[in-house]
Amino acid sequence: MQVKKLKPHIGKILPNEKWNFDLEDIDKILRIDCDENIAVVIIDLLNLHTFDCEELE
Repeated sequence: MQVKKLKPHIGKILPNEKWNFDLEDIDKILRIDCDENIAVVIIDLLNLHTFDCEELE
């Protein structure tokens, strides 16, 4: 599964933060509970792994 490939990378970027993928959603939403704005770093990581990603407001 693709989440297994991403988990270690996201874990390094967000070692103490809560995050999860909503795989039931048609868009496969990644939710991150974090005080800092980490969106650009996560978007770059997902794009590097050939995922289309954008921040939702």
